Amino acid sequence: MLEIKVPEFGESIQEVQVGEWLKKVGDFVEKDEEIVELESDKATQALPAPEQGVLQKIEVETGGFAQVGDLLCIMAPGEKGAASAQPTQQTAASGGSASATSAIATTDAPAASWIMPAAERVLNEYKISADAIRPTGPGGRLQKEDVLGYIDKHGLKPGGVGGVVAAHMPISDSATPVTDAFTDPTPVPASPPSASAPKTSAAPKTSTTQSQTATQTNEWNDSMGDGREEKVVPMSMIRRTIAKRLVEAQQTAALLTTFNEIDMKPVMDLRSKYKEQFLKKHGVKLGFMSFFAKAAVESLKRFPAVNSEVQGTNVIWKEYFDIGIAIGGGKGLVVPVLRNVEGMSFADVEQNIGKFAGLAKENKIKPADLKGGTFTISNGGVYGSLLSTPIVNPPQSGILGLHSIQQRPIAVDGEVVIRPMMYVALTYDHRIVDGREAVGFLKTIKEVLEEPARLFLEV
Repeated sequence: MLEIKVPEFGESIQEVQVGEWLKKVGDFVEKDEEIVELESDKATQALPAPEQGVLQKIEVETGGFAQVGDLLCIMAPGEKGAASAQPTQQTAASGGSASATSAIATTDAPAASWIMPAAERVLNEYKISADAIRPTGPGGRLQKEDVLGYIDKHGLKPGGVGGVVAAHMPISDSATPVTDAFTDPTPVPASPPSASAPKTSAAPKTSTTQSQTATQTNEWNDSMGDGREEKVVPMSMIRRTIAKRLVEAQQTAALLTTFNEIDMKPVMDLRSKYKEQFLKKHGVKLGFMSFFAKAAVESLKRFPAVNSEVQGTNVIWKEYFDIGIAIGGGKGLVVPVLRNVEGMSFADVEQNIGKFAGLAKENKIKPADLKGGTFTISNGGVYGSLLSTPIVNPPQSGILGLHSIQQRPIAVDGEVVIRPMMYVALTYDHRIVDGREAVGFLKTIKEVLEEPARLFLEV
């Protein structure tokens, strides 16, 4: 047998969360074929199979946590189609014939693949039939939380003692779960497969959206009738990191936000004029972010304190411009970094943003893509935000927040006109950035974008 363990992802990563099993028990896996997605506090990475063979057992269920070096699953190496170890069952005989209604799993027989290992241990301890419990895990898997909720609801104790339903349950003499069909006095909709159907493989893989919908549906269905049920769900690794860093930013920096507004008509006119030629030549659309990224570099050159960071009692002045672009990913917000934006063309910026957006959507951003960064741009406007106060990404000292473009009346040359306007916000660390510098930074952004020729003439 081949034991597959949590590999080392980096010096700072000690714990991972199982995002999704891409293969189920009994599946044949080719060498280097991805079998499971592991989510660290920085990114999600798929783990390939080191050899070809059959997946025999999953040790850490979907959503479970594991340390580097912990056992994830067990594979049986071999060629496709070769005989593999099969679950064994021992049936209770009566008069020399096997009784289908009293089949009991032996201590050597693995649990059905839709039963997660942690849930299996609790089932064994309490002598509960898995068929009596509605699974709420992704792909219809029975999780430990499902079993514990059932135990609490019926007041059961280890060994099948206590509780109003314990007397109705067929309990074997050994501490092993009953695997034949079982009817609970309480109706159980959407129950797992019955004993008449073989339980030799996990439920088909479903999308994240389907799994979330199923979980939400089961949460409502499991209510006691008063609509006040609660469900405890652990934070994902990436959400833990986001929470930690946001709190860190608030506690360690003197944050302040200043605002301005930009007439986006000049940029929109420029995009409209050249968008088709740009797409044809570079294979990518000309978006707003490349304008803001280049404008930010110009502002950072004029106000270098916004591009610096505090280290103890020292200030580190950065003479390069690595700009993080906040992107909404499958598991949360990520901030991949564009390196040396000062040397990039508009096409370079747009192509890199497009690449990172695709990786973030598939949860395939690498930790190296998120490291570093001297400044960040976050565009809440894509979600409809009109105004906000973004939080800096420590140890950086500034973040530029973009918002929705709205048609508003403004005064131009003594006349009221309707223009596409955008509010912009700069949150900065007041320990090293003065208000004068922050206001000057946003004023430069405004001037450059309202006269885009400045980006090319560097004036």
